[in-house]
Amino acid sequence: MGSYDSEIAYEVPPYLRVYKDGTVERFVGNGVTPAGFDPVTGVSSKDVVAIPETGVIARLYRPASLTEKTQKLPLVIYFHAGAFCISSAFDPKCQTTLNLLASKANIIAVSVNYRKVPEAPLPAAYEDSWAVIQWVFSHNLGEGCEEWLRENVDFSKVILAGDSAGANIAHHMAIRAGISHRKCGIKFRGIIIRHPYFWGEESIGVEAKDPVKKAMVDKWWKFACPSDKGCDDPLINPFLDEKFGEALDCDRVIVFVAENDVLVERGRRYYELLVKSRWQGTAEMVETPGEDHVFHLFHPNTEKARSVTKRCVAFINQIQ
Repeated sequence: MGSYDSEIAYEVPPYLRVYKDGTVERFVGNGVTPAGFDPVTGVSSKDVVAIPETGVIARLYRPASLTEKTQKLPLVIYFHAGAFCISSAFDPKCQTTLNLLASKANIIAVSVNYRKVPEAPLPAAYEDSWAVIQWVFSHNLGEGCEEWLRENVDFSKVILAGDSAGANIAHHMAIRAGISHRKCGIKFRGIIIRHPYFWGEESIGVEAKDPVKKAMVDKWWKFACPSDKGCDDPLINPFLDEKFGEALDCDRVIVFVAENDVLVERGRRYYELLVKSRWQGTAEMVETPGEDHVFHLFHPNTEKARSVTKRCVAFINQIQ
């Protein structure tokens, strides 16, 4: 580790600073909650090395309501927020949201600790996420050895979910499954998209009124993915695809946005274009007035955050 005495190479406010000696200093998203039993929700969690080749860990959750060893429950595969460069599956905010979801929706959950930039440049986060999905589904083929997945998951009821950058990943994983599902046998029933991290070179809606925030978000993405397409790279701006949504491999999508979020226009556009596309599923959008980006992670016990959780639970329970 460096001593932070070397010259600064790059700063990505408010997230991190990179020094010329290669040291990365992260200012937020460093908290860690150990896996284990949560006495508030009765949910148990544990960490499993899902991909030994890259060291990618998945944190698994199982509710207290699971009383029979072979009882089958829906599965949510979750991708955490953090602009691809901060936070983790062990973040206390992630632990809280998944304990609540596993308890209230009566599900098994898998939280993916994908690698982050700059240590692992994109598309590493996407490749890690897809590898974990394949690992999860291997248990449906009798190949996996993780008991909670092998014994307790109903693989006909698998849902993807993510916040911010994680919502971006969830979308791309569903597209990837749609393109290749005949070969890989992976099928999702729904996607929970919360405050998705999508962007573009051209400002839309309220973005044009705040060039400072626009420049800040531009910088986030160009740090995470310094491609020649900038913020119109398909990973961050899928809306430029004329066939947007067609390959999305799921039956239902719910999109959450927050009124004061700098990314709110992208979430609205995601919903609108999905409804207009040739995708054959059903979409709904929930907008929370007076709130900012991923407020439900920072303040999970507020009435509005509980409302987000309640809508997620209802969305999961509607899948038959």
